[in-house]
Amino acid sequence: MCSSDLAADIAECLTTASRIADGDLESWHREWFTTAARVHADADRSAEGGHPVSARLAYLRASNYYRAAEFFLHDRPDDTRLLTTWRASRDTFARAAALLPHPAEAIEIPYEGTTLAGYHYRVDATPARRPTLIFHGGLDSTLEELYAAGAAAAVARGYNCLTFTGPGQGRTIREQGMPFRHDWEHVITPVVDVALSQPQTDATRVALLGWSLGGYLAPRAAAFEHRLAAVVAWDGAFDNFAAAGPMLPQMADGSDPRDALVRDPRVFDDHFRQLMTVATGAYWAFTHGMWAFGVASPGELIAAGRHYNLRGLAERISCPTLVCEAANDPFWQGQ
Repeated sequence: MCSSDLAADIAECLTTASRIADGDLESWHREWFTTAARVHADADRSAEGGHPVSARLAYLRASNYYRAAEFFLHDRPDDTRLLTTWRASRDTFARAAALLPHPAEAIEIPYEGTTLAGYHYRVDATPARRPTLIFHGGLDSTLEELYAAGAAAAVARGYNCLTFTGPGQGRTIREQGMPFRHDWEHVITPVVDVALSQPQTDATRVALLGWSLGGYLAPRAAAFEHRLAAVVAWDGAFDNFAAAGPMLPQMADGSDPRDALVRDPRVFDDHFRQLMTVATGAYWAFTHGMWAFGVASPGELIAAGRHYNLRGLAERISCPTLVCEAANDPFWQGQ
Protein backbone atom coordinates (compact mmCIF):
# COMPACT_ATOMS: atom_id res chain seq x y z
CA MET A 1 0.00 0.00 0.00
CA CYS A 2 2.99 2.33 0.36
CA SER A 3 3.74 3.35 -3.21
CA SER A 4 6.88 5.41 -2.72
CA ASP A 5 9.22 6.77 -0.09
CA LEU A 6 7.91 10.17 -1.20
CA ALA A 7 4.52 9.26 0.23
CA ALA A 8 5.20 6.72 2.95
CA ASP A 9 7.48 6.02 5.88
CA ILE A 10 8.40 2.38 6.44
CA ALA A 11 8.19 2.67 10.22
CA GLU A 12 4.71 4.20 10.01
CA CYS A 13 3.63 1.45 7.61
CA LEU A 14 4.95 -1.40 9.74
CA THR A 15 3.59 0.06 12.96
CA THR A 16 0.17 0.51 11.37
CA ALA A 17 0.21 -3.02 9.94
CA SER A 18 1.09 -4.46 13.36
CA ARG A 19 -2.20 -3.10 14.72
CA ILE A 20 -4.37 -4.67 12.00
CA ALA A 21 -6.02 -7.98 12.84
CA ASP A 22 -5.57 -10.62 10.15
CA GLY A 23 -8.60 -10.67 7.86
CA ASP A 24 -10.35 -7.89 9.78
CA LEU A 25 -11.22 -5.23 7.22
CA GLU A 26 -12.69 -2.91 9.83
CA SER A 27 -9.37 -2.84 11.66
CA TRP A 28 -7.65 -2.15 8.34
CA HIS A 29 -9.69 1.01 7.83
CA ARG A 30 -9.48 2.07 11.47
CA GLU A 31 -5.71 1.75 11.82
CA TRP A 32 -4.79 3.32 8.48
CA PHE A 33 -7.22 6.16 9.15
CA THR A 34 -5.71 6.66 12.61
CA THR A 35 -2.21 6.90 11.15
CA ALA A 36 -3.38 9.21 8.37
CA ALA A 37 -5.12 11.54 10.80
CA ARG A 38 -2.04 11.72 13.05
CA VAL A 39 0.27 12.52 10.13
CA HIS A 40 -2.30 15.00 8.78
CA ALA A 41 -2.19 16.83 12.12
CA ASP A 42 1.62 16.85 11.98
CA ALA A 43 1.41 18.37 8.50
CA ASP A 44 -0.94 21.10 9.68
CA ARG A 45 1.37 21.97 12.58
CA SER A 46 4.36 22.14 10.25
CA ALA A 47 2.47 24.37 7.83
CA GLU A 48 1.30 26.67 10.60
CA GLY A 49 4.83 26.83 11.98
CA GLY A 50 6.35 27.91 8.68
CA HIS A 51 8.02 24.59 7.79
CA PRO A 52 6.88 23.97 4.20
CA VAL A 53 9.15 21.01 3.41
CA SER A 54 8.08 19.05 6.48
CA ALA A 55 4.46 20.02 5.79
CA ARG A 56 4.66 18.87 2.18
CA LEU A 57 6.13 15.49 3.04
CA ALA A 58 3.60 14.89 5.81
CA TYR A 59 0.67 15.87 3.59
CA LEU A 60 1.91 13.43 0.94
CA ARG A 61 2.10 10.62 3.49
CA ALA A 62 -1.29 11.48 4.98
CA SER A 63 -2.85 11.41 1.52
CA ASN A 64 -1.39 7.98 0.84
CA TYR A 65 -2.50 6.61 4.21
CA TYR A 66 -6.05 7.90 3.73
CA ARG A 67 -5.98 6.16 0.34
CA ALA A 68 -4.95 2.94 2.08
CA ALA A 69 -7.72 3.34 4.67
CA GLU A 70 -10.35 3.56 1.91
CA PHE A 71 -9.05 0.52 0.03
CA PHE A 72 -11.45 -2.13 1.35
CA LEU A 73 -14.61 0.00 1.54
CA HIS A 74 -15.75 -0.58 -2.03
CA ASP A 75 -17.81 -3.64 -1.12
CA ARG A 76 -20.23 -1.15 0.45
CA PRO A 77 -20.57 1.78 -1.97
CA ASP A 78 -23.20 3.38 0.30
CA ASP A 79 -20.75 3.49 3.25
CA THR A 80 -20.28 7.20 3.92
CA ARG A 81 -16.67 6.57 4.95
CA LEU A 82 -15.81 5.78 1.33
CA LEU A 83 -16.28 9.38 0.21
CA THR A 84 -15.10 11.08 3.40
CA THR A 85 -11.88 9.07 3.49
CA TRP A 86 -11.20 9.48 -0.22
CA ARG A 87 -11.85 13.22 0.02
CA ALA A 88 -9.38 13.44 2.89
CA SER A 89 -6.79 11.81 0.63
CA ARG A 90 -7.63 14.24 -2.18
CA ASP A 91 -7.55 17.31 0.04
CA THR A 92 -4.30 16.53 1.84
CA PHE A 93 -2.67 15.90 -1.52
CA ALA A 94 -3.89 19.29 -2.74
CA ARG A 95 -2.19 20.86 0.28
CA ALA A 96 1.02 19.02 -0.63
CA ALA A 97 0.78 20.00 -4.30
CA ALA A 98 0.68 23.67 -3.34
CA LEU A 99 4.02 23.19 -1.58
CA LEU A 100 5.87 21.25 -4.29
CA PRO A 101 9.17 22.73 -5.49
CA HIS A 102 7.86 22.80 -9.07
CA PRO A 103 4.55 23.99 -10.59
CA ALA A 104 1.57 21.67 -10.03
CA GLU A 105 -1.80 22.73 -11.38
CA ALA A 106 -5.10 20.93 -10.83
CA ILE A 107 -6.90 20.76 -14.18
CA GLU A 108 -10.27 19.67 -15.56
CA ILE A 109 -10.22 17.72 -18.83
CA PRO A 110 -13.39 18.04 -20.99
CA TYR A 111 -14.94 14.61 -21.50
CA GLU A 112 -18.36 13.72 -22.91
CA GLY A 113 -20.32 16.52 -21.30
CA THR A 114 -18.40 16.44 -18.01
CA THR A 115 -14.75 16.60 -16.98
CA LEU A 116 -12.00 14.28 -15.77
CA ALA A 117 -9.77 15.35 -12.88
CA GLY A 118 -6.09 15.83 -13.60
CA TYR A 119 -2.86 17.47 -12.53
CA HIS A 120 -0.32 19.17 -14.78
CA TYR A 121 3.17 19.04 -13.26
CA ARG A 122 5.91 21.16 -14.85
CA VAL A 123 9.67 21.10 -14.51
CA ASP A 124 9.74 24.85 -13.86
CA ALA A 125 7.76 28.02 -14.40
CA THR A 126 9.51 29.01 -17.63
CA PRO A 127 7.69 28.91 -21.00
CA ALA A 128 10.19 26.36 -22.36
CA ARG A 129 8.57 23.59 -24.41
CA ARG A 130 9.40 20.19 -22.98
CA PRO A 131 8.52 16.55 -23.63
CA THR A 132 5.34 15.61 -21.81
CA LEU A 133 4.35 12.32 -20.21
CA ILE A 134 0.65 11.50 -19.89
CA PHE A 135 0.30 9.02 -17.01
CA HIS A 136 -2.75 7.11 -15.80
CA GLY A 137 -3.28 4.06 -13.63
CA GLY A 138 -5.47 1.00 -13.70
CA LEU A 139 -8.21 -0.80 -11.83
CA ASP A 140 -7.95 0.96 -8.46
CA SER A 141 -5.94 4.09 -9.22
CA THR A 142 -6.50 7.48 -7.67
CA LEU A 143 -5.24 10.75 -9.10
CA GLU A 144 -3.22 11.57 -6.00
CA GLU A 145 -1.15 8.37 -5.93
CA LEU A 146 0.11 9.00 -9.48
CA TYR A 147 2.46 11.75 -8.30
CA ALA A 148 4.62 9.50 -6.15
CA ALA A 149 4.18 6.55 -8.52
CA GLY A 150 5.62 8.27 -11.57
CA ALA A 151 5.00 11.98 -12.06
CA ALA A 152 7.68 13.04 -9.58
CA ALA A 153 10.25 10.89 -11.38
CA ALA A 154 9.21 12.30 -14.75
CA VAL A 155 9.58 15.90 -13.60
CA ALA A 156 12.98 15.14 -12.03
CA ARG A 157 14.14 13.91 -15.45
CA GLY A 158 12.99 16.93 -17.42
CA TYR A 159 9.49 15.88 -18.46
CA ASN A 160 6.34 17.80 -17.81
CA CYS A 161 3.69 15.31 -16.68
CA LEU A 162 -0.08 15.28 -17.04
CA THR A 163 -1.84 12.78 -14.78
CA PHE A 164 -5.55 12.00 -14.76
CA THR A 165 -8.15 9.47 -13.73
CA GLY A 166 -10.69 8.19 -16.22
CA PRO A 167 -13.93 6.20 -16.02
CA GLY A 168 -13.82 3.62 -13.24
CA GLN A 169 -11.05 5.45 -11.38
CA GLY A 170 -10.64 8.11 -8.70
CA ARG A 171 -13.24 10.87 -8.63
CA THR A 172 -14.83 9.64 -11.83
CA ILE A 173 -16.29 6.53 -10.18
CA ARG A 174 -16.64 7.90 -6.66
CA GLU A 175 -18.43 11.19 -7.34
CA GLN A 176 -19.47 10.97 -10.98
CA GLY A 177 -20.57 7.32 -11.04
CA MET A 178 -18.88 6.47 -14.37
CA PRO A 179 -17.65 2.86 -14.61
CA PHE A 180 -14.79 1.54 -16.73
CA ARG A 181 -14.93 1.34 -20.51
CA HIS A 182 -12.70 -0.88 -22.66
CA ASP A 183 -12.43 1.56 -25.60
CA TRP A 184 -9.95 3.81 -23.83
CA GLU A 185 -9.11 5.75 -26.97
CA HIS A 186 -12.26 7.78 -26.32
CA VAL A 187 -10.71 8.76 -22.97
CA ILE A 188 -7.17 9.44 -24.17
CA THR A 189 -7.98 11.61 -27.19
CA PRO A 190 -9.42 14.52 -25.11
CA VAL A 191 -6.48 14.15 -22.68
CA VAL A 192 -4.03 14.49 -25.56
CA ASP A 193 -6.00 17.53 -26.73
CA VAL A 194 -5.45 19.16 -23.34
CA ALA A 195 -1.78 18.18 -23.21
CA LEU A 196 -1.19 19.73 -26.63
CA SER A 197 -3.02 22.90 -25.60
CA GLN A 198 -0.43 23.58 -22.90
CA PRO A 199 2.10 26.15 -24.19
CA GLN A 200 4.93 24.29 -22.43
CA THR A 201 4.30 21.05 -24.37
CA ASP A 202 6.58 19.95 -27.19
CA ALA A 203 3.88 18.55 -29.48
CA THR A 204 6.35 16.16 -31.14
CA ARG A 205 7.26 14.48 -27.85
CA VAL A 206 4.11 13.43 -26.00
CA ALA A 207 4.27 9.93 -24.50
CA LEU A 208 1.61 7.83 -22.75
CA LEU A 209 2.25 5.56 -19.76
CA GLY A 210 -0.39 3.15 -18.45
CA TRP A 211 0.13 1.46 -15.07
CA SER A 212 -1.40 -1.86 -13.93
CA LEU A 213 -4.62 -2.38 -15.95
CA GLY A 214 -3.37 0.70 -17.76
CA GLY A 215 -0.97 -1.75 -19.41
CA TYR A 216 -3.96 -2.71 -21.54
CA LEU A 217 -5.70 0.66 -21.63
CA ALA A 218 -2.75 2.73 -22.86
CA PRO A 219 -1.75 0.46 -25.78
CA ARG A 220 -5.42 0.17 -26.72
CA ALA A 221 -5.61 3.96 -26.92
CA ALA A 222 -2.33 4.19 -28.85
CA ALA A 223 -3.76 1.92 -31.54
CA PHE A 224 -6.14 4.76 -32.40
CA GLU A 225 -4.42 7.94 -31.11
CA HIS A 226 -1.47 8.55 -33.44
CA ARG A 227 -0.31 11.87 -32.02
CA LEU A 228 1.64 9.96 -29.38
CA ALA A 229 5.41 9.76 -29.77
CA ALA A 230 5.69 6.68 -27.53
CA VAL A 231 3.63 4.41 -25.30
CA VAL A 232 4.61 2.38 -22.23
CA ALA A 233 2.64 -0.58 -20.87
CA TRP A 234 3.57 -1.09 -17.20
CA ASP A 235 2.97 -4.11 -17.17
CA GLY A 236 1.88 -5.51 -20.50
CA ALA A 237 -1.72 -6.80 -20.48
CA PHE A 238 -2.72 -8.28 -23.84
CA ASP A 239 -5.85 -10.26 -22.96
CA ASN A 240 -7.62 -9.74 -19.66
CA PHE A 241 -10.13 -12.55 -20.26
CA ALA A 242 -7.36 -15.08 -20.90
CA ALA A 243 -5.69 -14.01 -17.65
CA ALA A 244 -8.84 -15.06 -15.76
CA GLY A 245 -8.48 -18.66 -16.89
CA PRO A 246 -6.64 -20.03 -13.83
CA MET A 247 -9.43 -18.95 -11.45
CA LEU A 248 -12.17 -20.71 -13.43
CA PRO A 249 -13.33 -24.25 -12.51
CA GLN A 250 -12.67 -27.15 -14.85
CA MET A 251 -15.61 -28.29 -16.99
CA ALA A 252 -16.64 -31.95 -16.76
CA ASP A 253 -16.79 -32.25 -20.56
CA GLY A 254 -13.36 -30.67 -21.00
CA SER A 255 -14.73 -27.56 -22.71
CA ASP A 256 -13.38 -24.07 -22.12
CA PRO A 257 -15.08 -22.61 -19.02
CA ARG A 258 -14.82 -19.16 -20.57
CA ASP A 259 -17.36 -20.21 -23.19
CA ALA A 260 -19.80 -21.12 -20.42
CA LEU A 261 -19.13 -17.80 -18.73
CA VAL A 262 -19.94 -15.87 -21.90
CA ARG A 263 -23.21 -17.77 -22.29
CA ASP A 264 -24.19 -17.22 -18.67
CA PRO A 265 -22.02 -14.75 -16.69
CA ARG A 266 -23.48 -15.97 -13.39
CA VAL A 267 -22.80 -19.66 -13.97
CA PHE A 268 -19.72 -19.69 -11.70
CA ASP A 269 -20.86 -17.13 -9.13
CA ASP A 270 -20.95 -19.69 -6.31
CA HIS A 271 -17.38 -20.69 -7.16
CA PHE A 272 -16.21 -17.07 -7.15
CA ARG A 273 -17.97 -16.32 -3.88
CA GLN A 274 -16.24 -19.29 -2.29
CA LEU A 275 -12.89 -17.86 -3.40
CA MET A 276 -13.89 -14.56 -1.82
CA THR A 277 -14.47 -16.22 1.56
CA VAL A 278 -11.00 -17.78 1.73
CA ALA A 279 -8.78 -15.10 0.16
CA THR A 280 -8.84 -11.45 1.16
CA GLY A 281 -7.19 -10.52 -2.13
CA ALA A 282 -9.95 -12.24 -4.10
CA TYR A 283 -12.57 -10.56 -1.93
CA TRP A 284 -11.10 -7.15 -2.69
CA ALA A 285 -10.60 -7.83 -6.42
CA PHE A 286 -14.19 -8.94 -6.95
CA THR A 287 -15.90 -6.35 -4.78
CA HIS A 288 -13.79 -3.46 -6.04
CA GLY A 289 -14.05 -4.69 -9.63
CA MET A 290 -17.84 -5.03 -9.56
CA TRP A 291 -18.12 -1.48 -8.22
CA ALA A 292 -15.62 0.02 -10.69
CA PHE A 293 -17.06 -1.84 -13.69
CA GLY A 294 -20.69 -1.23 -12.72
CA VAL A 295 -21.73 -4.90 -12.70
CA ALA A 296 -23.76 -6.86 -10.19
CA SER A 297 -22.00 -10.23 -9.81
CA PRO A 298 -18.48 -11.70 -9.79
CA GLY A 299 -19.16 -13.61 -12.99
CA GLU A 300 -20.33 -10.50 -14.79
CA LEU A 301 -17.06 -8.85 -13.84
CA ILE A 302 -14.97 -11.70 -15.28
CA ALA A 303 -17.15 -11.89 -18.39
CA ALA A 304 -16.68 -8.16 -18.98
CA GLY A 305 -12.98 -8.88 -19.39
CA ARG A 306 -13.61 -10.44 -22.80
CA HIS A 307 -13.71 -6.93 -24.27
CA TYR A 308 -10.34 -6.00 -22.73
CA ASN A 309 -7.86 -7.41 -25.22
CA LEU A 310 -5.55 -6.16 -27.95
CA ARG A 311 -6.26 -8.81 -30.58
CA GLY A 312 -6.32 -7.13 -33.98
CA LEU A 313 -5.29 -3.83 -32.36
CA ALA A 314 -1.68 -4.17 -31.20
CA GLU A 315 -0.45 -4.16 -34.79
CA ARG A 316 -2.10 -0.76 -35.30
CA ILE A 317 0.22 0.90 -32.79
CA SER A 318 2.63 2.97 -34.87
CA CYS A 319 4.78 4.65 -32.19
CA PRO A 320 7.72 3.14 -30.29
CA THR A 321 6.33 0.93 -27.53
CA LEU A 322 7.84 -0.37 -24.30
CA VAL A 323 6.15 -3.40 -22.75
CA CYS A 324 7.24 -4.14 -19.18
CA GLU A 325 6.86 -7.43 -17.33
CA ALA A 326 7.40 -7.93 -13.63
CA ALA A 327 8.90 -11.15 -12.35
CA ASN A 328 6.10 -13.34 -10.97
CA ASP A 329 3.39 -11.02 -12.29
CA PRO A 330 0.23 -12.23 -10.49
CA PHE A 331 -2.22 -11.06 -13.17
CA TRP A 332 -0.78 -11.11 -16.69
CA GLN A 333 2.12 -13.54 -16.51
CA GLY A 334 3.73 -13.92 -19.93
CA GLN A 335 1.60 -11.30 -21.62
